[in-house]
Amino acid sequence: MSADEPRVPQEKRALAEDLPVGGQAVIEGVMMRVPGKIVTAVRAADRRIVVREQAYMPLTKRYRLLGIPILRGAVSFFEMMIIGFKALNFSADVAMQGEEEKEGNGEERTVTAPEESGWKNRLMLGATLVFSFALGIGLFFFLPLLAAETLGVQRDALRFNLIAGAVRASLLLLYMWGIGHWEEIRRVFQYHGAEHKSIFALEEGAGLNVAAAAACSRLHPRCGTSFMLIVVLLAILVFAVVDSLFVVVFGHPQSLLERFATHLCVLPLIGGTGFELLKLSGKMRNHPLTRVLIAPGLWLQRITTREPDEDQLEVALVALRHALDEPPMEGEGASPIVRV
Repeated sequence: MSADEPRVPQEKRALAEDLPVGGQAVIEGVMMRVPGKIVTAVRAADRRIVVREQAYMPLTKRYRLLGIPILRGAVSFFEMMIIGFKALNFSADVAMQGEEEKEGNGEERTVTAPEESGWKNRLMLGATLVFSFALGIGLFFFLPLLAAETLGVQRDALRFNLIAGAVRASLLLLYMWGIGHWEEIRRVFQYHGAEHKSIFALEEGAGLNVAAAAACSRLHPRCGTSFMLIVVLLAILVFAVVDSLFVVVFGHPQSLLERFATHLCVLPLIGGTGFELLKLSGKMRNHPLTRVLIAPGLWLQRITTREPDEDQLEVALVALRHALDEPPMEGEGASPIVRV
């Protein structure tokens, strides 16, 4: 792999300035998303890099109404959840084929793409999404409300939501710290770091090669981890306002279930606003005030990212190069690529 590639042209660098380049770490790989395309690259057990390309047009582009600021953030969040689960399923399928080859007779077999059109696969994906969403709502949404309610501060909207927000943030930190101790998740966190470094290499025009990406930071201001922290902090203010308005409109404090229902209703508003703030922070990340505001999100990424090795950086760069229609990396050590 050559470190002497020409710098990325200005028009390619511009792609990353307004959030059209995004990604996600998957099992032994990285998914990259650019306008019109989603590419997932996964390292197979035989060292090949399996690449899947898919045409992609977001709902916010297909339907003008959904492109309204704030609304587009809520729509994009749910859309990316589905895309992310599909990418995870694909990477798990590639990994499973590798395990089956190890347990079999050792004969080389062709890597095949998972069948996504069958009703069983759609049903399993839907069930997984529903379960994951319900678990997230219960753990990070209802439990903090219950904790604050137990402390008896429900009549003070601001104090209630400060306590609930502190519990929610603590649970988020403990969850991320805890899963980071699993070997499999640590590798996913390394691929998360590889994703960030690759995008930084594009944005800085350093060249889409391993040497250039390795020199970049693994902490990126537009990361989904930062988005979660923005949502947690923004929720404290918005929920406090909503709780106060509830008392004014209905004339009595909320019960736990009423509070849960009203908070759930405004959650898309918070998510959409958080999306706009994350997008703005990416545009203005070099402003001194922005650097101060995004610092907590970058600190949190020290938990959810790890320094990747060269093999992991190569996978992330293969995904990004395919997404940008760049030629493959060449030279000694470059891994063979399999398209599915």
